[in-house]
Amino acid sequence: MRRLLAALLFGAAVIAAPPADAGGPTEITLTFVRHAQSEGNASGLIDTSTPGPSITDLGRHQAADAAAALSANRYDGVYASTMVRTQQTAAPLAAALAEPVRVLPGLREVEAGEFEGLPEASAAQYFAAPAQWLSGDRAARIPGSVDGNEFDARFDAAVQQIYDSAQIHAGGNPVAFSHAAAIMLWVTMNVDNPHPELLRDHPLPNTGRVVITGNPVQGWTLTDWDGTPVAP
Repeated sequence: MRRLLAALLFGAAVIAAPPADAGGPTEITLTFVRHAQSEGNASGLIDTSTPGPSITDLGRHQAADAAAALSANRYDGVYASTMVRTQQTAAPLAAALAEPVRVLPGLREVEAGEFEGLPEASAAQYFAAPAQWLSGDRAARIPGSVDGNEFDARFDAAVQQIYDSAQIHAGGNPVAFSHAAAIMLWVTMNVDNPHPELLRDHPLPNTGRVVITGNPVQGWTLTDWDGTPVAP
């Protein structure tokens, strides 16, 4: 699904968030991680239901590998969506850091609405509205699901909760396990240096990650897209 999403969304103009001003609220570093391979991924069908399918045997290996790679970052908070696959992916890292997995509904995937259960290869219409979101038309609605404002508001709420919690920890370095479309869309819609070409050239794989810095008041800056450094 990630490559189909990338192909359909790439090329849309992005309305950038306003640049952050100097001073003001504390900045944090927030890392988003896509879940490991799920049974839905393996089936080739769109599944945005909650709680949704579990991760596969391959997904469990991916989650363990991600924990080994990420644990050195000493995240001070681990978050996941209400969908089982993100919680299962987060669990090995949370155990390594002796942190609980905090579940936030706003981190869930963009709901497919009328396109739920369709083969990924035939779901172009699922991404028609999100492509409009990236060009500034956030009133566009996925049939039977959300428009861009509704998606952005509920993901914003989750990020605000993470930010508020991060400030009680030294370092302000939380990690949030979410979903490919949700991560790529929200980041591209909200950072002050969006790079929509990354949706085409480097859509997030399972356990791929995106790093942003900033705060909800002054805005966010993309710093890393799955290992590719991004300039301010």
